[in-house]
Amino acid sequence: MRRQIPLAICFVVGMFMLVQFFIPSRPSVRAYELVVDWTQTIFVFTLLVGVTGMIKHHLEKVSRKKEGFGYNIVTLIGIAVMALAGLIWGRQQGPFVWIFENIQSPMQATIFSLLSFFVASAAYRGFRARNVEATLLLAAALLVMIGRVPIGDWISPYFPKIANWILDVPSMTARRGIFIGIALGSIATSLRVILGVERTYLGKS
Repeated sequence: MRRQIPLAICFVVGMFMLVQFFIPSRPSVRAYELVVDWTQTIFVFTLLVGVTGMIKHHLEKVSRKKEGFGYNIVTLIGIAVMALAGLIWGRQQGPFVWIFENIQSPMQATIFSLLSFFVASAAYRGFRARNVEATLLLAAALLVMIGRVPIGDWISPYFPKIANWILDVPSMTARRGIFIGIALGSIATSLRVILGVERTYLGKS
């Protein structure tokens, strides 16, 4: 029963969400909104479970004093401080907002700025002209980069046009192919979950 009940619920809800999309009516819309509201409610509980699991994970590392456990302590302190600040002051102007704007946001900006170096490194490794495909990729990347900066327009007015054509035609074609593949994969995975073929979400129980 521990497996049959979740499978039955998943099948009923999945089939309903699939069928109601093709039956535009007020009852189906209301039922859809009700399911979405329940989904948001369930999301809150899953978020609580995730936070609890993360705290447990860091506490275990601190208790065992594993290498780098100081970072785990900092993480736990950050969670506690933000939780208390949010509960006491809410989203009003106070420590919660100050910490978010002056500590979290700058750290996020720093991490994203560091990602640019990793992107540049990956681009260097990927764009090396080892074969015909890599050479074409390198040429297209150079044309797009030159056409997207002011110096490209200064060199020749054709560079921006070439860059736009590459982005609008070959690049868009590849992106749409990828999106179609993602959509087909999502449909296949959804059907496997609805029909009970895919059961990994049930865990080991």
